[in-house]
Amino acid sequence: MTNSSTRRTVLAAGTASALLLGCSEYGDENGGGDTEEASSAAPSGSASGGEAPGGQELTRTGDVPVGGGKIFKAEKVVVTQPEQGDFKAFSAICTHAGCIVANVSDGTINCTCHGSRFRVADGSVAGGPAPKPLPAKQITVDGDSISLA
Repeated sequence: MTNSSTRRTVLAAGTASALLLGCSEYGDENGGGDTEEASSAAPSGSASGGEAPGGQELTRTGDVPVGGGKIFKAEKVVVTQPEQGDFKAFSAICTHAGCIVANVSDGTINCTCHGSRFRVADGSVAGGPAPKPLPAKQITVDGDSISLA
């Protein structure tokens, strides 16, 4: 009986490890885009809640395309520029299943995990299964520098 108890313990531990590994990889399965990927931009004056320390420079204004944006995977922030000189920032974590958004194109921030899309202007849901908009993040634009607030 000691043998079967030990075997069950090992199997249970292995199953738990596999489940944890699966969960930890789930949010990163789409790669979330490179930190330098230009496809979404951040909103200035958005709600706060960034994981990175305040004042950290994210990018330069010229690196965020008009109508698109840029994803910062490490900071879990996406910065957009819906119109020339208007910068917005949102959480890069999809509100559907917690994946990091993958890219910004054609006016939307896109999560490739399940097809959710969010508008670059306000983070609202443009399509897919996401139940709510991307939360806004606070940024500051000083000259041509964009920083977390």
